Amino acid sequence: MKMGSQSSFRVLSLCLLALVALTHAQLQLGFYAKSCPKAEQIILNFVHEHIHNAPSLAAALIRMHFHDCFVRGCDGSVLLNSTSNQAEKNAPPNLTVRGFDFIDRIKSLVEAECPGVVSCADIITLATRDSIVATGGPFWKVPTGRRDGVISNLVEARNSIPAPTNNITTIQTLFANQGLDLQDLVVLSGAHTIGVSHCSSLSNRLFNFTGKGDQDPSLDSEYATNLKTFKCKNINDNTTKIEMDPGSRKTFDLGYYNQVVKRRGLFVSDAALLTNSVTKSLVTQLLQGSLENFYAEFANSVEKMGRIKVKTGTEGEIRKHCALVNS
Repeated sequence: MKMGSQSSFRVLSLCLLALVALTHAQLQLGFYAKSCPKAEQIILNFVHEHIHNAPSLAAALIRMHFHDCFVRGCDGSVLLNSTSNQAEKNAPPNLTVRGFDFIDRIKSLVEAECPGVVSCADIITLATRDSIVATGGPFWKVPTGRRDGVISNLVEARNSIPAPTNNITTIQTLFANQGLDLQDLVVLSGAHTIGVSHCSSLSNRLFNFTGKGDQDPSLDSEYATNLKTFKCKNINDNTTKIEMDPGSRKTFDLGYYNQVVKRRGLFVSDAALLTNSVTKSLVTQLLQGSLENFYAEFANSVEKMGRIKVKTGTEGEIRKHCALVNS
């Protein structure tokens, strides 16, 4: 090979290597080990200090993480404010999302330690994991290096986040849009074991399922009567809260799946897990397996969710304040 050809080949090889490196700019465990070595400990300490005063925040944060990742990937866009009320947090699925102040307080502590280094997207992801573990739930690895998005759109959130009224076909499509399969769908639904809902999310199932003042026949009739007698007493109740896994809400266990097979899942989307042969079989398998098995499956699926369409490298930005894009 001639000298000139060798140089050209070397340049081409370097260009290809650079291109490969760019396209594989991925998340990694301990991404902040050098740039902000105390970051993960600061987040963990704050969670440990405060989560026991408000343990329900664990469920709120995993919901926030889920809703964030399903719109433009896990980029913290759910945290952004909008002067015209057109951001993701203004979309119907996000009007009951909680934990924004919790994330803001962590961000201020991390910023004080390392200004402009740690993304809000990573803070959501780490705080979610730490709060679930601190309240007795499964541990999973959280590779970091996410960057924050600069776009937050109400319509995208409304169209992308699964709703409690969705049937299995719609939910499967929404999950598939994010690279998640039926296994992920069933396993991640298990987070409902620590969830609470409002009567408004199931009022139609109880009072007006087909528009004729009827009840959803797929909901256990005895349970429905109990709910209407003691919890959701009329179709207009928007404030009363209901446990999604009654009597076991504070324990991250298999109780939710027991509710589902008894036809006592609160949402149409919960009942939908029994309407598909694959998802129904997966529910049965989880119930026949151990809690350790469920934890391992949950860890796999939630880590997979945390990688959805992440921004890395030079994409996006590192916001100074989680609710605002940098000026």
